Amino acid sequence: DPGADASLCGMAATGASGTNAVRYGTMRPNVLNLRVVLPDGRLLHTAGPGRQPRKRAAGYDLTSLFVGSEGTLGFLTQATLRLHPLPEATAVTVASFPSVGAAVACTVQVLQAAVPVARIEFLDEVMADACGRFSGMELPAAATLLLELHGSRHSLAEQQKQMEEIVRQNSGSSLAWAEGLEEREQLWSMRHNAWYAALALRPGCQGYSTDVCVPISRLPDVVVETKQDLQASGLTGPMVGHVGDGNFHCILIFNSQDPEEAQHVHTFTQRLGRRALAAGGTCTGEHGVGLGKRALLQEELGQEGLDTLRSIKAALDPHNLMNPGKVL
Repeated sequence: DPGADASLCGMAATGASGTNAVRYGTMRPNVLNLRVVLPDGRLLHTAGPGRQPRKRAAGYDLTSLFVGSEGTLGFLTQATLRLHPLPEATAVTVASFPSVGAAVACTVQVLQAAVPVARIEFLDEVMADACGRFSGMELPAAATLLLELHGSRHSLAEQQKQMEEIVRQNSGSSLAWAEGLEEREQLWSMRHNAWYAALALRPGCQGYSTDVCVPISRLPDVVVETKQDLQASGLTGPMVGHVGDGNFHCILIFNSQDPEEAQHVHTFTQRLGRRALAAGGTCTGEHGVGLGKRALLQEELGQEGLDTLRSIKAALDPHNLMNPGKVL
């Protein structure tokens, strides 16, 4: 479920994911083979030319090496992807909660109960209000979960019953399920417009999206701490996330002409990354390291890990032609 301007090889290069990742996985486990143009012009098929087995144990996992390489090791020119069957039945719903803590605690409980949820997306009250107004939908200004279930018609009824009970236990609103394609598309269109909805909060300002990913057991604490940090900092930063993976984003809207506010954004993102690392997570769940998180990458991997990455980079790109300065 990629973003509006995504490409398949771009998704692979950045190790991206999306709203369906909790059920079907991120790009990494869904890429079976890549055709890569190496910096010296050679053509590499990471799993061998024309090969697409569901699993393999032959040699190093070159495919995974290039997924998430952010253009630093070669040009990805073709991707062989794993396919998943369409479900017989699909149902979506929206649940509102009295706090972000309650919404995220509900997510954790859903996963611990092994409900095979396909999508479980979190919006804080700022994001929910912005998305509702931007998309012209009636959505309470409250911490919100967008939920989607896939399965047979028989199994779907059982999953819905489980979900309703867990939402009720966490003080969530009553659920009204939608199974029609038009209603489902309207809901997810609203979610996909979250970036534009956030920008509309401060017209003329710039948006900066940052994300982290933490173990599910630590997610409620980290989300609540981040919400408190945002409120204390005075920044406009609605929160949204693929919380079924422990992954959430802050979309920071700021005046790029104000150096002091820009510095506040930078220091907040560094605090957020280090909060995730302290919780046993990662400084980025799906957006890549790029330039802004290089210091956090060293803290996450340690010097030995970073040195190993640099050795791989030097072996494949000794002249540093590919995206110089990025990641490392």
